[in-house]
Amino acid sequence: MSAQITQTTSFIGGRHVPSLITYPNSDPATGGHLGDVSRAGADEVDRAVRAAAKAQKEWKKSSPGQRSRLLVATAAVIGDHRDELARLESEDTGKPLTQAYADVDVCARYFEFYGHTIESYYGRQIPMADDMHVYTRREPFGVTGHIVAWNYPLQLIGRAAATSLATGNAAVAKPADETPRSTVRLAELIHSVGFPAGAFNVVTGLGAEAGAALSSHPDVAHLGFVGSTQTGSAIAHAAADRVVPTVLELGGKSANIVFPDADIDAAVPSLLRSIIQNAGQTCSAGSRLLVHRDVHAEVVEKMTAAMSSVTIGYGLDDPMLGPLISADQHERVLGFLAEVGTGSGTAGAGSAGSGEIVTGGVRPEGLADDLAEGAFITPTLIDSVDPQSRIAQEEVFGPVVVTMPFSDEDEAVQLANGTDYGLVTALWTQNISRAHRVAAEVDAGQIFVNTYGAGGGVELPFGGFKKSGYGREKSIEALDEYTQTKTVAIKL
Repeated sequence: MSAQITQTTSFIGGRHVPSLITYPNSDPATGGHLGDVSRAGADEVDRAVRAAAKAQKEWKKSSPGQRSRLLVATAAVIGDHRDELARLESEDTGKPLTQAYADVDVCARYFEFYGHTIESYYGRQIPMADDMHVYTRREPFGVTGHIVAWNYPLQLIGRAAATSLATGNAAVAKPADETPRSTVRLAELIHSVGFPAGAFNVVTGLGAEAGAALSSHPDVAHLGFVGSTQTGSAIAHAAADRVVPTVLELGGKSANIVFPDADIDAAVPSLLRSIIQNAGQTCSAGSRLLVHRDVHAEVVEKMTAAMSSVTIGYGLDDPMLGPLISADQHERVLGFLAEVGTGSGTAGAGSAGSGEIVTGGVRPEGLADDLAEGAFITPTLIDSVDPQSRIAQEEVFGPVVVTMPFSDEDEAVQLANGTDYGLVTALWTQNISRAHRVAAEVDAGQIFVNTYGAGGGVELPFGGFKKSGYGREKSIEALDEYTQTKTVAIKL
């Protein structure tokens, strides 16, 4: 953040806009104070939307080549500020520094990818008759609004901003209450490369105030949201009242399915990463582990050993696992664990619920004194849960994985499809025919085989089935989400 800025402020029309009312930004690792954040409201949102609308009148006339150059320049300037952005991301979210660097790199990649692809994005000519010339144009919506979660601030805002700007829209973003700093810094960098003032604006504040004002603003023509299914439903209702299209990327209860012919030693590192990355606070986290009965004991044993070796600590020290985002989230995770029976591998939780905690589920020991108030929890494996139990059905959003045994393909598919969500699934098998069969039967937006992408790369369409949301981000398909089709038919 620029040295003269004493609080994290909204960034509107190319300028910082502080608020008289602020709220504190807390460090999830220590409980300490990271600074104050402007608590913007409806007035600031209206100012941002008006700035975006003004900029969009100019920006929509830009050529794909002009957009390409500025998007690629943004990718470069993000790379130039890689260390700064990674530190902001690690401090705000608590995630290990290596993961924060990866988020910065992916953010830059979005701008690079869409900077390269927008020059190859065209309408179509439609053959009808010799005396008719028919073609389509892909045109921007106007002002797009973006409300995102706190788990991947730079990635989530980066993919939305790059796609919106590439297609000739202008944008207003509302970052999560807990993680505003990297988004405001990104807005400064986007402005610095030469985008029109107001092409990308950020309004900081609380979801119930700034977020609600953005989702209901009459001049926002398209909405994107990443977060909980409950909040996504409310935003979709607000959009429906104004007949505004939305892209919703919501919750998940994603499964790794391990068949008896899987290379288990090769699978375990990915199974572990899929649940400890970002402390399990990932919509596409591999939070359900479905294992064939023939290899169930082996997988549980090897996952327990892998989880026991995970290093835990302050994000900037770059351990394998950092804290949860807040004390409230910590209490929420412990609430889930209190419903689960205890085994010999843990020293906490209750005994009234489904399954058995094999390892983890407690605050880690041996942390530095300044981390005593941090929102830490050890990686947790809960064995043989009831598929209908709350912990098997709902997002925990912590480093908690539940296992369920199965006997055949049909049962595996039934378990995989047995929640309200359908975001990501991974299949672990050496049988390519089985992989294709099961991939066709599982209800999920992404299927991985012998790997786990947790959303995959920029090139892969990402979005969910069922209550995981609708619409697609990433890939070429996202360009369709941010444009509308105009058909022109000319009688010759």
